[in-house]
Amino acid sequence: MRGSAIPTGECDTEGVDVLTRVERRIRSDALIEPGGDITCLVSGGADSTCLFFALSELGYRVQAVHVDYGLRGEESDDDAAFCASVLGATILRVRSTRATEDELRRLRYEATAGPLRATGHTASDQIETILYRLASSGRPSGIKSRREDGVVRPLLDLWREETEAFCRERGIEFRLDSSNPQTARGLIRNEILPLLERLHPAARLNLLRALDERRVMPPALAELLDAPIASKRVDLGGGVQAVREHDRVWLEQSPVALTGEVHWGGWVIASDRPGLRVRGWRPGDRLAGRSKKIQDVFVDAKIPRSDREGWPLVVHGDEVVAVPGLVDAPGVTAVRQTEVGE
Repeated sequence: MRGSAIPTGECDTEGVDVLTRVERRIRSDALIEPGGDITCLVSGGADSTCLFFALSELGYRVQAVHVDYGLRGEESDDDAAFCASVLGATILRVRSTRATEDELRRLRYEATAGPLRATGHTASDQIETILYRLASSGRPSGIKSRREDGVVRPLLDLWREETEAFCRERGIEFRLDSSNPQTARGLIRNEILPLLERLHPAARLNLLRALDERRVMPPALAELLDAPIASKRVDLGGGVQAVREHDRVWLEQSPVALTGEVHWGGWVIASDRPGLRVRGWRPGDRLAGRSKKIQDVFVDAKIPRSDREGWPLVVHGDEVVAVPGLVDAPGVTAVRQTEVGE
C-alpha cells in the first residue's frame, strides 16, 4: 500500500468528506486520470454501490460490471438484477466448482480483465486483511491501492459504516450478502474485531497505523519485501538499489560508470579503459572468460559473507573483469581508502 491517510473513525453522514477523501486517494496514488474512464466491479453491497455513485459525482466516466457466480440461487439472481437496474451493470455469469474466496476473486478479475477497474475495498476490509494475513502468514501486509494488473481501490480511506451512510443519505438502496458471516472475513468482522475493540476502543485505528508505519519506506522496497520470490533487486532512486536473496536484504549503490575515479565503500577504483562500470556482487557472477564464480573467489579469500554485499566489482557488460583487492585486471587500480596517504 502506498502512503495513506488514516480514517478518522467518525462516520460522515453528509457525504461531502467522503467525496473529498476519495478524490484525495485517487490523486495521491494516481489511480484514475482526471475525468477518465473507470469500470466498477460491483456486488450490489454498500461499498461497491458507494464507489459507483461517488466516482460518478466526482466526474469520472463510470460503468459497472457484476460477476454472478450463481452460488446463492435466487439471492444471486436478485443481486444481479439489482446491479443491472440500479447501477446499469453488465452481468457476467461465471461458474466454478471450487467456491473458495481466493478462487472466486481470481475468476472475478479474469472475467473482467481489460479496462481500468475499481473495487469497493475500504479501510474495514484493510483491517480484516491485516488480521487474516497476520494469522495465516505472520506478515502484517494489507490491500494495495493499485494491484499489478491495474485494479484500483479508491475507498481505502473510508470505513464500511461511511459507505453505508453515504448511500442512505442519498436514498440509494444496496444489497446485503447473506453468505458473508460464513467466510473468513465474516469471522474476523463479527467475532474477532469486536473482541479486539473490547480490549481497546482504538483497535481498528491502531491496526491501520501499524500497517502505515510499516510502509514508511519506498513502495518499491515494500514490494520487494512482500514478493513471494527468492531473488530480486529494485532501484530505490538516488543511486541506491535494494537486493533480496531468500531471507536476506541489503542496500547497495547502483552501477557507476568507471570514468576516472570511483569511490565505492572503502575503495578508490580508477581506470582509463572504456566501457567499464563498478557495481555490487550478484549471485551467479563469474570472472570474465573463466568458469570460476565470484562467490568462490570470496570463499577462497575468506571474505565474510556479511562483507560480500558491499564489495565492489569492475565489470564490462555482464562480465566481471576485476575484484578489487582479490582479482586484478590490466589498466584497473583499486586501493582501500584506509591505505591512501593522508
